[in-house]
Amino acid sequence: MRFNRTLLSATLVVVALVIQVSVLARLQLPGATPDLLLLVVLGLAFVYGHVSGALIGFGAGLLADLAPPADHAAGRYALVLCVIGYLAGLARPSIGQLRSVFTPMAFVVAAALGSTLLYAGVGALVGDTAARHVGLGSLLFTAAVYDLLLAPFTVPLIMALARRTENDPVADSSGSGDVAAGWLATGTGLRIGSQRNGMRLRAARSRASRAGRIKGVKRL
Repeated sequence: MRFNRTLLSATLVVVALVIQVSVLARLQLPGATPDLLLLVVLGLAFVYGHVSGALIGFGAGLLADLAPPADHAAGRYALVLCVIGYLAGLARPSIGQLRSVFTPMAFVVAAALGSTLLYAGVGALVGDTAARHVGLGSLLFTAAVYDLLLAPFTVPLIMALARRTENDPVADSSGSGDVAAGWLATGTGLRIGSQRNGMRLRAARSRASRAGRIKGVKRL
């Protein structure tokens, strides 16, 4: 990954992990915990693609595995987020534009369900049966609801920040169709700028024709 991608990704992952551990994990909500780290990986993967999404997911998951008060085997959540980041990056079209809000929101629900199932499955392989005592059905439902409620406030902002680090002329010229722009604002202002340029051009032409008429009158 390029330096700007790495710097932004590392910053967002660290901030999300701190909020996850110090705030969200202490809310004591019923069922699952809102997974801000998962939403960060999704937002970055939507912009950077599947390869970067997998790398970011692995790094974010590994930090979560090592951060206290982690009580599971290291690498377990890294595998989960690596798979989620890769699959989310596949939803990114070739020009890097997501045209519909439905696509990222559907991926948020699918990622919440998939990450919970994959995490529980890997736990079952290593002998961790904590999900059985909590109830897998309750975990799936609450994880999808919490992440879906949190997504509109996080994913568009993350995508917008990632777009700025890309400096992609294609994305800039067609930014009005991007789902992040659609979530954050109603327009890009490009039309307003083109209208102003057109008004200036018409005003200049009007002044030039007026000056030509005045010169013609003087000559007569």
